[in-house]
Amino acid sequence: MKILVDADACPKAALGICMELGRKYGVEVWTVASFNHNIVSDHHVTVGGDSQEADMKVINLTEPGDIVITQDWGLAALVLGKRSRCLSPVGREYSSEKMDFLLEEREIKAKLRRAGGRTKGPKKRMAEDDRNFAAGLERILRSLITN
Repeated sequence: MKILVDADACPKAALGICMELGRKYGVEVWTVASFNHNIVSDHHVTVGGDSQEADMKVINLTEPGDIVITQDWGLAALVLGKRSRCLSPVGREYSSEKMDFLLEEREIKAKLRRAGGRTKGPKKRMAEDDRNFAAGLERILRSLITN
């Protein structure tokens, strides 16, 4: 088991929480990001700047039982298909049951943007997001380690 972080868009606070809990539970933390990012990690993989390149590397590194941290719903769907757990940087665990809805919502928003419309971006990160993320990641780690 390892924690894989889609580090291209992962908040620094969430990345720090991953490192801290990885050490606490003896789980390796792998980060994947394009060469445009300066990530400090024991297990860092740098990819090119092409669209979806980091996501494809995360998928290729993911094995059953891993935990992937991402805010990309498409990547989350692929991770779940590999029998891995997936958590957003705000602490929401992705589930197969809700994935169809999320992907449909993503497509509707993309269609709106292509037509010249605007959609809201993510909310400003709050301390509560860090607490929720830490609690969610620790819950997953405990459940995987005790099983």
